[in-house]
Amino acid sequence: MAVTTLKRKLRRKRQSQNTRIIKIKQLTAQPVIKNVDVEELKKSFEKK
Repeated sequence: MAVTTLKRKLRRKRQSQNTRIIKIKQLTAQPVIKNVDVEELKKSFEKK
């Protein structure tokens, strides 16, 4: 008896795995923390 691969099912399974991995990466990603000078920002808005 020959073993056939279920290509469509395999493709769907891989797609769901990849989307799960992408979601996890997006949730755990942290933005770059920058030291922002608030007073300097306020001054720049007053000029305009």
